[in-house]
Amino acid sequence: MDFNTTSNSPDETIEFGRRLGSQLKGGEVIAVCGPLGSGKTHLIKGIAAGAGAKDRRDVNSPTFVIVNEYAGRFDIYHIDAYRLNSVSEFEMLGFDDFCYPESVVLIEWADKIESALQAIDYIRIELEHAGETKRKIHVESKSA
Repeated sequence: MDFNTTSNSPDETIEFGRRLGSQLKGGEVIAVCGPLGSGKTHLIKGIAAGAGAKDRRDVNSPTFVIVNEYAGRFDIYHIDAYRLNSVSEFEMLGFDDFCYPESVVLIEWADKIESALQAIDYIRIELEHAGETKRKIHVESKSA
């Protein structure tokens, strides 16, 4: 999987995420990268909704708690790496414990800890500003 798409609004970003989330089979790790305000949380709201999270309004960036868990078709773990200062802090969260066949792990600000993902297969999604509400979205499969 390696493709580019464009979102023209936050709602389109959420819908793109929802379609992606509905295709998940379990066991996926999705690393979401991009600058502040690029739509990472909107995308994750959509992915969680597509993966069966009960109410996407409950999906919020866990900036201060670092990890949120949502129930859906899978156990959904939403990690926000923004406040982490090192890969070792990320590993101390118990990342390995979140990765199993009945889970989906969504990592916001994943570029901060991406070196910790090199030993696994994961999906990397990069969002970038292309206008006030327009975003370029690049999706790429990464292999160990």
